[in-house]
Amino acid sequence: MRTPDDRFLNLPGYPYTPRYVTVGDGMRMHYIDEGPTDGEPILLVHGQPTWSYLYRKVIDVLTAHGFRAIAPDLIGFGRSDKPTARSDYSVRAHTKWLGDFVEQLELYALTIVVQDWGGPIGLGALTRELHRLGRIVAANTPLHTADASLAGALTWACHSTPDGDVVIEQALLDYQRLTQELPALQPSLFIQGATIRDVEPSVLAAYDAPFPDESFAAGPRQFPILMGLTPGSECARLNRRTFEALGAFTGSFLTAFSDGDPSTRGWDQVLQRAVPGAHRTQPAVVADAGHFLQEDKGVEFGEIIARFVLDTPLS
Repeated sequence: MRTPDDRFLNLPGYPYTPRYVTVGDGMRMHYIDEGPTDGEPILLVHGQPTWSYLYRKVIDVLTAHGFRAIAPDLIGFGRSDKPTARSDYSVRAHTKWLGDFVEQLELYALTIVVQDWGGPIGLGALTRELHRLGRIVAANTPLHTADASLAGALTWACHSTPDGDVVIEQALLDYQRLTQELPALQPSLFIQGATIRDVEPSVLAAYDAPFPDESFAAGPRQFPILMGLTPGSECARLNRRTFEALGAFTGSFLTAFSDGDPSTRGWDQVLQRAVPGAHRTQPAVVADAGHFLQEDKGVEFGEIIARFVLDTPLS
């Protein structure tokens, strides 16, 4: 499926020129590429159930600082093509599609910003090509492995036990169940439910724009089922490989989590312990923001990213 272009006309705060590359088996992937072409590239990776629209306030801040801001729509989201079979979507497929995207744009000395599913996918793709990666900003993102070592580390628990059981926070399972039971999946419901401020109706409508009806929504329907809630799941296995790669990452690393997101609370400290470069930067806390901190505090989050890049020059 390909969402009709007229669904994206006159979206508030989103005046950007659409651009496309072909990834995987002939699928069109949309992205925003704003700012000077010779500016330091910053890749902004969204998650579920959003698209590049989520980063519009961040993009404006970064380009004002002279950076090149690149925000793709993951396959199945935004203006990108949308396979209709849910079985076409997997964590491995998403990392491959994003890896193809980065390769085609020939991005190096790259700062990657990840939030929500942007973490498993963005870090999963880029930590396999560390030669392209200069800095990492992790914001409100989990890398579920269900390992026993996570016991007591997370507000929304997800860890195995010595006797082979798995402890999972009920709210996490309720979220997963809700995404499957809703007759029509509307991203706006999740945006308003996971932000602190009231979001304008026109902005909520923009989040729904890529999905005219349920036939377009296989991607966001499938994502919650892919979470690595058991140690043997594909997502958990791939996230362990990502953690191994993060342990070898020597570049600068910043966590910028909000103070109003219980679903990812604790993951900032888990990531800080995993990445050697984390000790060189003071973790940032985005005050008065929910899970979608880009919507609640997009300008402030953009300034945090800009300061981090300016304060950690690449050698």
